[in-house]
Amino acid sequence: MPRKHTLCLIAGAAIACIAIVALFSEKKEDEPKTVPRDYPEIAKSGVLNAVTEYNAISYHVKNDTIAGFDYELLHAFAKEKKLRLEITPEMSFEKRMEGIGTGKYDILATGTVVTTRLKDSLLFTRHILLSKQVLVQRKKEKGKDSLYISSQLELGGKTLHVIEGSPSLLRIHNLINEIADTIRIRQVKEYGPEQLLAMVAGGDIDYAVCDENIALASLAAFPNLDISKDISFTQFYAWGVNKRSAVLLDSLNRWLDRYMQTEEYGRLYKRYFN
Repeated sequence: MPRKHTLCLIAGAAIACIAIVALFSEKKEDEPKTVPRDYPEIAKSGVLNAVTEYNAISYHVKNDTIAGFDYELLHAFAKEKKLRLEITPEMSFEKRMEGIGTGKYDILATGTVVTTRLKDSLLFTRHILLSKQVLVQRKKEKGKDSLYISSQLELGGKTLHVIEGSPSLLRIHNLINEIADTIRIRQVKEYGPEQLLAMVAGGDIDYAVCDENIALASLAAFPNLDISKDISFTQFYAWGVNKRSAVLLDSLNRWLDRYMQTEEYGRLYKRYFN
């Protein structure tokens, strides 16, 4: 191949590479950048961005209608404040936290256990619910009773499946110290709590750790499950906002203090937790 022709090909390839890099750089620059907002910015925009989890309690589709305790509670807040609600269901706990940290979302509107560690990353509202983490296993089966866990001490050597990044991880690590034995932890990235319940019920896995409220709401679909063994004590669950959103936190708390005393809230609570 003539040298001149080779140089032309090299030059052409270099130009093409530069064009591709420039194209992707331009697309990257076009991507909207978000920053954490406080209530004045939210009120001015008229839009409230929230993230939740898709489950039987927080947010789900029922008879072609969106429902859920957190969804309906958040909708009542947005309606009173005359804000348009934009809510995103996100299964990954870590992605929910990341979205709050970057300002992609204004509110983490799903019951999140209040821990000292999470207080370093979030401002929590007043507590909305009380719940705890429970062991999800199958009921005693003839010939398989050896799989059944009767107390926390029997968790030694077992494998517990949890949602990746879940606050329950800290509790399980503390439990390992308390029983002075090894508990294997397998973090599940692709699924939510209800999928873990289905996997235990179907025999794909033997044990999972799940929020009791979500487990209770799903038991009718999985009658062979047992959730009677506690992993944690009863804890406060709340919504969270970015550490820079103190005015938003105050607005939420003032509204929650008032709204949670109403008959409307009483009916909402009974619909999901009666």
